[in-house]
Amino acid sequence: MPPKDITSRTVAMSDKEITPARVPPSLRGLLLLAWPIVVSRSSQVVVGIADALMVAHLGEAALAATTAGAMNTFTLFILPLGLVFIVSSFSSQLLGRGDLAAARRYGFYGLLVAAATQLAGVVGIPFLDLALVRLEFAPDVRALLADYLAIRLWSGGAAIGIEALANYYGGLGNTRLPMRASVAAMVLNVAGNWVLIDGHLGAPAMGVRGAALASALSTAVAFLGLLSVFLRERDPAGVRWPRLRAAEFGRMLRFGIPSGLNWFFEFAAFMFFVNVVVAGLGTTALAALMAVIQLNSVAFMPAFALASAAAILVGQAIGAGTKDEVPRLVGIGFAAAATWQGLVGLLYLAAPRLLFGPFASEPSSAGALLEAGARMLAFSAAWQLFDAAAAVLAESLRAAGDTAFVLWARLAAGWLIFVPGAFITVRRFGGGDIAAVTWLVVYLALLALVLFLRFRGGAWRRLELVEPAA
Repeated sequence: MPPKDITSRTVAMSDKEITPARVPPSLRGLLLLAWPIVVSRSSQVVVGIADALMVAHLGEAALAATTAGAMNTFTLFILPLGLVFIVSSFSSQLLGRGDLAAARRYGFYGLLVAAATQLAGVVGIPFLDLALVRLEFAPDVRALLADYLAIRLWSGGAAIGIEALANYYGGLGNTRLPMRASVAAMVLNVAGNWVLIDGHLGAPAMGVRGAALASALSTAVAFLGLLSVFLRERDPAGVRWPRLRAAEFGRMLRFGIPSGLNWFFEFAAFMFFVNVVVAGLGTTALAALMAVIQLNSVAFMPAFALASAAAILVGQAIGAGTKDEVPRLVGIGFAAAATWQGLVGLLYLAAPRLLFGPFASEPSSAGALLEAGARMLAFSAAWQLFDAAAAVLAESLRAAGDTAFVLWARLAAGWLIFVPGAFITVRRFGGGDIAAVTWLVVYLALLALVLFLRFRGGAWRRLELVEPAA
């Protein structure tokens, strides 16, 4: 039988000796895994929020185009992004089983998905104008948004490649290496924004296009650095370039595609909400909501990191054959994530104008933008605990391989309830921005409840993500 505890096993994973080990299934183990993910995820979101803050002085149109561009870019990448999340599920379970050679192959399978993403992104660039003309953006916002997206699509393969390798290493308990890549991308992005948005060090002032170019270049450089480390490593048998197996890649797609689709359809629902429901309320409401979402994205990253860390512990426990540990691990993950999100909600209620103030720096529209943004930010406190619960449960079910159910749960809650409810309330009955944000609360509460009932039902115990050991 393969060993269930490999904490004493040292293998040659690269030119240096390292020890991939199962992380202790405890709060301490969760936090040790989570803090580098917190830094990584927060750094990634800073790329988007830095774009927003550093173009805000250019006016509402630039702010709306940049924030909507960052969100639409994420939506275009979310299918392959969600697909490569499953790499962590495989590598964590295979680590728990002790099969590190197989775990490494799944890193390569993630890179194949990244290569396909790069090709699809480049092919899609000529069709951007055709897609955007159907949406209700003001003409100046639409033109800037098209420029932003055309540049960001060139970095699609790098963005997915970073995620694929981060999930591979994360499943092995090494969350610090991906953290370094994310921090490098953040630093390069902020520096690139300073150079390219307003034109410093002899560079042209590119405005919104400069923000997009800085994000694309920083992502590419960070990916190449992480890729170089991965390609220098070897599996336990000393093999650097393993022979890939079509059956394994097919198995990854079988579980990964539902994972990718559930993220894709959720974000597609959200972008319909932004591009159709909220865009119809005007540029001020759109800019305010997108800035609120950027703030929430930064605040949510520690909770999502805790959820991801809990999923790693769940995967390792399942791989080691100790499924009875899983409910306790999920409980630990939720307690940690809910504590953080609860504090965030209290801060939103206490100082919404102070937190939103940096986004309302352009004098001609500062008053209306600040008023709308502060109002929506304070109301967003209502969804924080639901967001924490949904994240922990969804990630834990993904680690167990229960990706198809999560897909259908998000489809039903998003497209049968959230989208029509928000559209009818706001567009047909004239509801304002708070009516729109209320539907975000309803959606997250419903999703958290459905996922909780699914986890408590125990269907995940009967799933086999990786092939049974010989």
